Amino acid sequence: MYLPQLLTRAEKGEKLCALTCYDASFARLLSANGIDVLLVGDSLGMTVQGHASTLPVTLEQMIYHTDAVARGAADLAFVVADLPFGSYQKNPEQAFDAAARLMAAGANMVKLEGGAIMVETVGFLTRRGIPVCAHLGLLPQSVNVTGYRAQARDASTANQLLEDAVNLENAGARMLVLESIPSVLADEVTQRLGIPTIGIGAGPMCNGQVLVLQDLLGLTPKPPRFAKDFMRGAGSLAGAIANYVDAVRSGGFPGAEHSF
Repeated sequence: MYLPQLLTRAEKGEKLCALTCYDASFARLLSANGIDVLLVGDSLGMTVQGHASTLPVTLEQMIYHTDAVARGAADLAFVVADLPFGSYQKNPEQAFDAAARLMAAGANMVKLEGGAIMVETVGFLTRRGIPVCAHLGLLPQSVNVTGYRAQARDASTANQLLEDAVNLENAGARMLVLESIPSVLADEVTQRLGIPTIGIGAGPMCNGQVLVLQDLLGLTPKPPRFAKDFMRGAGSLAGAIANYVDAVRSGGFPGAEHSF
């Protein structure tokens, strides 16, 4: 799947369904059961490698997993790959080198974290043919600064996030992940922007939703508030994924209990 197809779905009002994915087998399964976007997330540092955060994940590891996912997806889903910590923050040229390697491995888009400080980098990448998904709210790569808690919960930080979102879109970002922010703010951002917003702990009004695959399958010992175990009662992996897709498309997920 290519970016114009994905954007057309969003423009038609179809909720986009995204999940993290780290290997070819799950890429095939997810693609065959209605998942639009496969996020090769640096969350693999926690879910696959057993680290306490995403910070130890290297660019070489992201390239390896992106290659596997892209081959498994076989163009049936849109593949977004995270730029890992330390691979893009130095300057736009560093970001381009890292992004180009992920694109060569099969990514359709790269994702980076950060607001105003990333606007120049987003413009640099998009002018050179690399589609970018921005990421605002809770930024896992900044966990040592913010901790794992909801963000933008006062007027000042909410206004800053909205300003950052607009500036990132103007710089060329074609998608925006909103993580762990108040639902009302996510709704305001979604209404303001012309690009799709993908929520995780950001309420039901975003253009799509994403979860960590292991959270969806009930494999996380202490799942975050915004997660839901779709494996319970599903009977199969395919059934759990189908339940998630149905819930997102119908507006049944996320509910108030998964939102801030």
